[in-house]
Amino acid sequence: MGRNNYFQFKQFRIEQARSAMKVGIDGILLGAWADVGDCNTILDIGTGTGLIALMLAQRSQARITAIEIEKNAAEEATENVAASPWKDRVEVANVSLQNFAAETTSKFDLIVSNPPFFQNSLKADNESRSLARHTDSLSYETLVQSTSQLLSEKGRFAFIFPETASMEIEKLAQQNQLYIRRITRIAPNEKKPANRILMEMSKKETATVTDDLVIYNNDGSCSDNFKTLTRDYYLNF
Repeated sequence: MGRNNYFQFKQFRIEQARSAMKVGIDGILLGAWADVGDCNTILDIGTGTGLIALMLAQRSQARITAIEIEKNAAEEATENVAASPWKDRVEVANVSLQNFAAETTSKFDLIVSNPPFFQNSLKADNESRSLARHTDSLSYETLVQSTSQLLSEKGRFAFIFPETASMEIEKLAQQNQLYIRRITRIAPNEKKPANRILMEMSKKETATVTDDLVIYNNDGSCSDNFKTLTRDYYLNF
């Protein structure tokens, strides 16, 4: 991922000059991996530039609500949505998850989040970047509790988090009567262990399907599985 002021995908463009968190592999993985089947309504929590919301709009007909607590990011996401082919189906709101959950009566068939995940680590000097990166403003506990409240009965929750948080997430799922449907362990390359987890939960008890994905081959090229997952988006796949 470069640090350009924009990132061009096959069907849309992400401007990211003002957003604290730029387009990254975590968001792309989640946007490509989340199951949009049988979804009429989708909620993207912490949309940032609007990346995941637009990825999901590209491969669904759902109405999408994208919420973002940081003002600059929310404004940029709004502009990215307005410039996209799906501006009539995606709405961006500058609001925290806590306030949104307290005020809305809506239920969602799919909820996605690439949440802040730095815990007990040094804060970034930039307040907006710190807000986007750290769990102080959105803990895993709040995320899972609010998601359980906002999901429709048939709904699914998909998100990405560090492998080190797996035990905490599984415990929170149990506490909130959510069942793990899918897990994909993400390794950066063939020589390193998994450092990210993609997980899907629902309110209905089901067997858990688990698999693995390696992003880069030993020669630095992208793996075939990664290309297959993301080829609808990257220009060079």
